[in-house]
Amino acid sequence: MGAEAGDLASGALKTLKAADKVFVFTPSPALKTLQDEKIAYEMLSAEGGISVIEEKIASFGQGTLCFCFEGSGTDDETARFLIEQKHATLLGGRSKAAYFAALAGLGGDFLSVSARRIHETELSLPLVVYDLGQAELETVKQCLTARFGGNVEVTLIEGGKARNMPLKEIGVCMRAGLVIKEIPLLERERFGFFDVVNILKRLRAPDGCPWDRVQTHESIRENAIEEAYELVDAIDCKDGAKMCEEAGDVLMQALFHALIEEEKGGFTISDMLTGLSRKLITRHTHVFGTDKAKNADGALSLWDENKRKEKGQTRYSDSVNDVPLCFPALLRAQKVCKRVEKGGWDASTLENAEKELFGEFAELKDAVARGDKEEIAGELGDLLFSCAFLARAVGEDAETALADTVKKVQRRYTAYETLVRQDGKDPLTLTKEERDFYYGRCK
Repeated sequence: MGAEAGDLASGALKTLKAADKVFVFTPSPALKTLQDEKIAYEMLSAEGGISVIEEKIASFGQGTLCFCFEGSGTDDETARFLIEQKHATLLGGRSKAAYFAALAGLGGDFLSVSARRIHETELSLPLVVYDLGQAELETVKQCLTARFGGNVEVTLIEGGKARNMPLKEIGVCMRAGLVIKEIPLLERERFGFFDVVNILKRLRAPDGCPWDRVQTHESIRENAIEEAYELVDAIDCKDGAKMCEEAGDVLMQALFHALIEEEKGGFTISDMLTGLSRKLITRHTHVFGTDKAKNADGALSLWDENKRKEKGQTRYSDSVNDVPLCFPALLRAQKVCKRVEKGGWDASTLENAEKELFGEFAELKDAVARGDKEEIAGELGDLLFSCAFLARAVGEDAETALADTVKKVQRRYTAYETLVRQDGKDPLTLTKEERDFYYGRCK
């Protein structure tokens, strides 16, 4: 029916006049056209939705049956059902979004979304929200505030009248529309994913930032490692604000590398996101497929199995050799421990780990006794690897455990030296008994 009186297309009007039965789903100003043309109709409850339509179709005999909706038909869920099920031919009027855009003075392309589906839509500007009522208002305000900020200027259209106001000031509305026009970059309160992409593209443009323009994968390689460590540090500090900042920096590094590739005809940002989405789907076959996982360990086993299939790893050694060389040695050791265990080596039980640890220590002592430096280095490496094996046996992360111990040693030595100097002594001239005394106090 379109959005208001006079929107009904001539072809639709001709069909309605010839119809055997007309049902109207949505009270609307556009109904005036039917009334002016003296077209008989029956109002249906919108709450019944698809089930009401199916009931009417099933009970109807021969002839032409018409269902009338506000807008173009494609902006109503029940109307879309009719079209998709091929039960009907669509004779469309002007969409509700186009109606609201016109009243707001918005021309050109825009994103339109129903207020009922706004929480599942990636929002961008210019934006038109239709089907806005009091029931949807709070959700719409929350979604738009999170994306654009509460101070963003919106045009609220209600009863054919448009009013401009900050989003946060909208209080009550019935059968309304809401329009947000394009906002210049430097005037935005909040930003989205593609804003970041566009900012990076601007920085890499010929007239952009001289530093950003000349970067390559290799020149910013270390940045990715540094930003990841800074995010981990923020997590360890339980600092939410810092986590937010550092997670953004990690994302920027990933986008920067994707953009460099895109510029030289390699993979694109869309390729990267597609690959990530596919990986999340194909490796969670217990969620998106028929596999079952009773607990976290079961889910992780399925992930590893699906990962090997995707990578074409037919042998366990393929997975063992796939651990990145750039990992810190202890982290890499624990990853290899896990994978050789899955490939059939001894399980990482505490008993096996104890046997391995003391066996390697004995071999190190023998190598030291013989004074062979190369052999000593090899046996020391074996001993450290057995510590990674022990970490798996007790269910802890070796890298994290060692990092925490280093911090503990730093704290203890700082306290130790403070106590020694408070007593007017030199940390380098203490006896063994004095060292033990002060260490016991600081511990």
